[in-house]
Amino acid sequence: MNGISEIANANIVTVLQTALAPAFLLVGIGAMLNLFAGRLARIIDRSRDLQELFKSTAGKEHQLVVAELGDLQVRLRVVNSAIFLSVVSAITACALIGILFVMELTGIDLSLAIASAFVVAISLLSMALVQFLREVRIGVRDFMIREEYLERADNGQ
Repeated sequence: MNGISEIANANIVTVLQTALAPAFLLVGIGAMLNLFAGRLARIIDRSRDLQELFKSTAGKEHQLVVAELGDLQVRLRVVNSAIFLSVVSAITACALIGILFVMELTGIDLSLAIASAFVVAISLLSMALVQFLREVRIGVRDFMIREEYLERADNGQ
């Protein structure tokens, strides 16, 4: 009986070691979600500021506010998509850890499910990063100082 217990403990330790990779993946996803949530908060704050400014602008300045509000709406959707994909990736990584333990406890070969869950989690994470890249590119484009605000002594050369 003691030998069986030692084998079971050794198998559990092996499963725990195997589960470290998806656990580290979860830590990384958590850090990314924190970053995405911060970006989302900044987008919301900026849109509120611009909505207040919207009421008091006219002409070209008003058009610039409207254009930036449109970009903020796109950024809001894109960062929300990145958050969604990251959360689904994290849920998949949690399921992957669960599948590892179920496989060990039942003795059923779930290798295909484990490989599939890992590929899905990484694919979702990759899509989230692509969405984040899109959001950053839009944000940088909006952040660039518009030409009309630059006073150039050399007449633009």
